[in-house]
Amino acid sequence: MKVLITGGTGQLGRALIASAPAGVTIVAPPRTQLDLADPASIAAVIAAEQPSHIINCAAHVAVDRAESEPELAMRLNGTAAGEIAAAAAACGARLVQISTDFVFDGEASRPWAPDAATNPLSVYGRTKLAGEQAVRAAHPAPLVLRTAWVYGAHGNNFVRTMLRLMAERPEVRVIADQTGTPTHVTSLAAAIWQLRDASGTLHWTDAGTASWYDLAAATQAIACRLGLLDHAVPVLPIGTADYPVPARRPAYSVLDKAATWAITGPARHWLAELELCLAGMVAAR
Repeated sequence: MKVLITGGTGQLGRALIASAPAGVTIVAPPRTQLDLADPASIAAVIAAEQPSHIINCAAHVAVDRAESEPELAMRLNGTAAGEIAAAAAACGARLVQISTDFVFDGEASRPWAPDAATNPLSVYGRTKLAGEQAVRAAHPAPLVLRTAWVYGAHGNNFVRTMLRLMAERPEVRVIADQTGTPTHVTSLAAAIWQLRDASGTLHWTDAGTASWYDLAAATQAIACRLGLLDHAVPVLPIGTADYPVPARRPAYSVLDKAATWAITGPARHWLAELELCLAGMVAAR
């Protein structure tokens, strides 16, 4: 089995490479070789490699910056996803397209089902939805896998940002009125490997629900206990209105994973996965 991973240097790409099952050959072309802004390079690399599977992790993920870069975000998240799907179909490769909770508007009180109506609030969400649509149009049986609130020991993510701010500042203020599910990138990667031959639209996150405030408070408590932080600071809950940013976020983005967990088995609770992540950061010191 030969698997081509786009976005191999990002946090999910790195986790997929690190956790590849035995017998899997990984190809992770750098941006200089497979450039999402260049349709010819996408087609040429995939045709040359002839992978059995493609996992498209690459995206414009700077949510707020996308508001001022809508054309670039559409190119990377929308158009390029369709071109990857077309190239995958041409060589008979299975395709996993990673998508996001941001395709929903957050105006719900129960977990979003995979077939729930989409209504993105931001450029990022709209372009990721365009990517889903382009992939379904270009490939006969893709898997669109939506996830949310991904963090890990590497890359730019909320948990690492909180650790830095808690070490630098006398207090941190964190949004408490947005609800979702924190997702450890290693559990997401493991799920993707299990689902690599699936098709349709599925959701994956860790189990449970939290606000960003809950995640920040738990991060500090565990990090202090493990010695990643040498002292605690006040963590103050604030509302979305108190922290204005360019892109609107969904207030409720808990995803319904029942169909996915029927295939993979249930995920661990996000608190257990957060403990694993932070313990791994201690071990890597």
